[in-house]
Amino acid sequence: MAEESFSPAQSLQLIQAMINKVKQDITDNTVYFLVWGWITFVACTAQFVLKRIMDYEQHYQVWWLIIVGVIFSIWKGAKEGKKKKARTYVGDSMKNLWIGMGISFFVLSVILSKIGWGSPIFPFFILLYGLGTFLSGTIIHFKPLIFGGIIAWILAIGSVFVEYDFQILFGAGAILFSYIIPAYMLRSKNKRIHQ
Repeated sequence: MAEESFSPAQSLQLIQAMINKVKQDITDNTVYFLVWGWITFVACTAQFVLKRIMDYEQHYQVWWLIIVGVIFSIWKGAKEGKKKKARTYVGDSMKNLWIGMGISFFVLSVILSKIGWGSPIFPFFILLYGLGTFLSGTIIHFKPLIFGGIIAWILAIGSVFVEYDFQILFGAGAILFSYIIPAYMLRSKNKRIHQ
């Protein structure tokens, strides 16, 4: 059986098609950054308001919002899985990274539920926000995500010097700079590329 050979022009077309597929995968991933970013930002901000301003004892209940993110992610992932004909290294790397990050957030929550939520917990969550976005930025070579991760790490360090209530706001700030702003920038960049 003879091997099929490509002309230089066909090879370039194939490479360009693969690059466009990776770019589209990255654009599709921004929806996860935005959904999880806004859910977490709203939860942090609402928890601060409920605890600090309204003096509501069960201020942490606002975190049940993450169920919306979990349901959305499962639905979106299943929908994308049915449509995808080809997998990419970048797509697989991003998927595995965020599955690992999700498991890490869950494990950290279980640990903290055992040792007590009254301890300064937000620096640990902010640390993970930074790790996830820094690695995502390095995988897709997108500097705003890398810088967002670094900002989150700086905020994680800074948050240990303030009381718990304000650590919540540091968490909201970390989400804004590491998830939300870079996701909008990535979406905008990719829309310009595909026009």
